[in-house]
Amino acid sequence: MERGYMSAKKFKSGIISFSMCLIILSLASINAQAVEKQLIPLGGTVGISLSSEGVVVVGIPDKMRDEGDESPAKAAGIRAGDIIKEIDSKKIESKEDVKEVTKSLDGSPVSIEVLRNKQPHKLTLTPYKCEDGTFELGVWMRDGIAGIGTMTFYDPQTGLFGALGHSISDSESGVIVPLKDGIIAKASVQDVIKGKPGVPGQLSGDFDFSDVLGKVTCNAGCGIFGILEQADLAKGKEPIPIAAADEIRTGPAGILANVSGSDIREYKIEISRVYTGAEAADRNMMITVTDPALIEKTGGIVQGMSGSPIIQDGKLVGAITHVLINDPARGFAVSVEKMLNAALEGVDRKAAA
Repeated sequence: MERGYMSAKKFKSGIISFSMCLIILSLASINAQAVEKQLIPLGGTVGISLSSEGVVVVGIPDKMRDEGDESPAKAAGIRAGDIIKEIDSKKIESKEDVKEVTKSLDGSPVSIEVLRNKQPHKLTLTPYKCEDGTFELGVWMRDGIAGIGTMTFYDPQTGLFGALGHSISDSESGVIVPLKDGIIAKASVQDVIKGKPGVPGQLSGDFDFSDVLGKVTCNAGCGIFGILEQADLAKGKEPIPIAAADEIRTGPAGILANVSGSDIREYKIEISRVYTGAEAADRNMMITVTDPALIEKTGGIVQGMSGSPIIQDGKLVGAITHVLINDPARGFAVSVEKMLNAALEGVDRKAAA
């Protein structure tokens, strides 16, 4: 399966999968079990930019250049997905920090602290000396990511928003990127690559980070969350009740999706299966697109549509998360209850820090 998330690199898109959690909100009023809670379903695309807490190792070459020497990082035991926190006792927060540290290396072994599965590890690395006399660590790394995704809901009482329905993870390593900070900005869909069996489609969009709508403060397994500072996306829209997970049923439903410009429309779907117990760990529903207009436009679910809100019986029940590669008309979805619980867990973790 593929994540239903499409990226746009400063104005034109490619595919990026991402993920992160911190939230500075007073959300005591949010109770995912309370059916009287009301949220505004959105469905519009936004540009998303995140920077990571530390530098994520996205890959390690087996050999250095053409000489055949083993990568120092590989020899030291560094793995893809590790998060570099310190080099030679110097705090690392960005790729620029890594570059600055490597300028002072003389070839002597250095200590490196990484986070692996949230646990710190101390390693020793001997830098590789290049022909020009400079030194390298032998890692490919990333300290941020940008793309577009779909907004799921907005809470007019607290300013909270939810989007994507899944975490933002590094596309190479699959690690959930630890969030340092993030923003969302206005975006519009410029093109659609139609999904076909075996070839997932995608949205292509433009966005401009000079027009910031809000801050991303939490990147969890079932969505990204934050505060919407400009509520333009919710203008003229009314809140509707949310459904508890046990209220979701198989049968007709609708999604709000943005697959052209800034136009948000409702399309028909079928909730074809509801998952419970262990099967509901990372998904709550299987859905099938039944709307002829959406199938004609996109082939079904495409990358970039993850986060599209699902409405059934007048209630917000969840959001699209993934598309099935071999059947683009079908995919998975997460419940809004689970998304709200993830937002609250973000608050609890921040309060405990």
